[in-house]
Amino acid sequence: MQPRADGDGGDAAQSLPDGYLIRVGYAFDGDDGCIADARHHATAFLNKARAEHHLTVSDRARDLTVLVVSELVTNVLKYAPGPVLMELRATAEVVDVVVWDSDPTVPMPRATDPGRVGQHGMEIVRAVTEELFVEQEPVGKRITARIALSDTLSPA
Repeated sequence: MQPRADGDGGDAAQSLPDGYLIRVGYAFDGDDGCIADARHHATAFLNKARAEHHLTVSDRARDLTVLVVSELVTNVLKYAPGPVLMELRATAEVVDVVVWDSDPTVPMPRATDPGRVGQHGMEIVRAVTEELFVEQEPVGKRITARIALSDTLSPA
């Protein structure tokens, strides 16, 4: 698995054409270790954003990003056959976690049930993100979860 990285050598004030300061992509084959690998890559990405691009990344943002990565990649392995693609990208204010899988079915949070064990992933992701987008693709779907890098929550 080789990452695809853009914006790695630039100055923090210099953004990529789409407004992101740093972005990187990964392809996972869906083996047992890919959830841990995805979490590790998310942590390394945020450390790089902080160190090389001088972005303010709160501990809360780091923890939430790793949680969202874990939940989204776990859902892919559980419900979609084939590979997992993950892209991480950041502006000065937010980090986007983008996960693609081969299943076109849009995930839906289930009704609240305190007695249910498991299957709370999308509820968790929805609760901790600023925005959540699901786009159906010609093959599969792409889920984008946006997380604030600072501890200040948006007025929305």
